[in-house]
Amino acid sequence: MIRRHIIFYGLVQGVGFRYRARNAANLYGCTGWCRNEWDGSVTMEIQGTEAQIDSVILAIEAGRFLRIDNMSSELIPLLEDEKGFQTH
Repeated sequence: MIRRHIIFYGLVQGVGFRYRARNAANLYGCTGWCRNEWDGSVTMEIQGTEAQIDSVILAIEAGRFLRIDNMSSELIPLLEDEKGFQTH
């Protein structure tokens, strides 16, 4: 299980990006959040396996009307609580 902070650049606002991201995350078993930024980018934090996260991103990219020109991605370390559960 990993967590990634990703910023998407391009035609990513006003085209159903966040709706598509939520549906893809549900489909592939990921959790997290998305938000539009003032500069026209979309920020996402997503948690799942590497394969699940890759599947979510591919599903978003397959969307009509949107265009991802660039992405920046950063791995966020997961912490374990006293019961051994991974948290952010």
